[in-house]
Amino acid sequence: MNLLTGVGDQELNKAINVELSAFSKREIKDGYKLLPDPSFYGAKMTHKCRKGFVLLLLLIILALNDKSWAFLDFDFSNNLVPLKEIKSGGVSKDGIPAVIFPEIITAKKAVEFMKDSDRVMGLSINKKSRAYPIKILNWHELVNDRLGERDVLISFCPLCGTGLVFDRRVGNKELTFAVSGLLYNSDLLFYDHHSDSLWSQIEGKAITGKFSGSKLKQLPSYHTTWDYWKKQHPETTVALPELGYMPSYEADEYAAYNKSNELMFPVSKKDTRFHPKETIIGVRLNGVAKAYFYSTLEKLKTPIADAVGGQPILVHYDKASSTAYITNKNNKLLNSTVGFWFAWYAFNSDTLIYNTAISSQLLTE
Repeated sequence: MNLLTGVGDQELNKAINVELSAFSKREIKDGYKLLPDPSFYGAKMTHKCRKGFVLLLLLIILALNDKSWAFLDFDFSNNLVPLKEIKSGGVSKDGIPAVIFPEIITAKKAVEFMKDSDRVMGLSINKKSRAYPIKILNWHELVNDRLGERDVLISFCPLCGTGLVFDRRVGNKELTFAVSGLLYNSDLLFYDHHSDSLWSQIEGKAITGKFSGSKLKQLPSYHTTWDYWKKQHPETTVALPELGYMPSYEADEYAAYNKSNELMFPVSKKDTRFHPKETIIGVRLNGVAKAYFYSTLEKLKTPIADAVGGQPILVHYDKASSTAYITNKNNKLLNSTVGFWFAWYAFNSDTLIYNTAISSQLLTE
């Protein structure tokens, strides 16, 4: 492990090869001149000197490409995805400040700044309910919280429209998480303070570092309106950042992006049959993934009886609040992913799509 970069020797060499490949393509255009290849010195260079030379070369290249400095802050060992597919989101580590244990207020006090139409992520654990406003998550993306005696992480990626909740414990260790400033498939990568491993939000899994391959336990949640949530949970509390509510949270910096068919960052897999930002609710059961488009659910009577991976489910949709959720046949809330179509497909390219012509029996609520 290199003490300066936090990257193992093999990973350091991989990173250098990636940088050199990209660097050589722009060498002539940008007028840069590379240093001689380390092999130029042959056997005269000791192993220690070679490592020092390689590190110096990497640092020079990084200095000429300042966005790469963001990559020095994390542990990239044991990577499960190609490192070249991890992109800088244009902000530094902690440049988007995660909330570490929020201020909690009552629903009554929240009327001062919450409109009925405001979108929230809603979570209920052990008869305790809490709302996490999307207009705040747009600015912070992560909230480390504790609800109903459970350590939870509320995550939201504005680029993918995906809000997911996880248990913050891995084994016997309670972790806290923050925003890396990096992206994979245009989706939020967060890191844990314990090891600087990088975690994919949509997968809920560490893709580099000490915890690589470890999965966080997803917890069922709702993506709905404040009006819908408080009617269903009148005792709900609301989570705010440590410094409280600020007027700047009213600004929706993603409004134009959400309507555009353009993506800001690359994804490995695309399906262009649908608008990339069309909202879906997706579920994966017994290895089978299936997506339900909100535009389809709006035209139907719900719940819809369906089966995914051999498991019977009910897909619910409230038109007034544009709220979709999925339960089993006993009405128990199941884990699902609400977000943009492109994001669901990038991580679930084997997905089925609900088709009213062939799929399911329609029921009335």
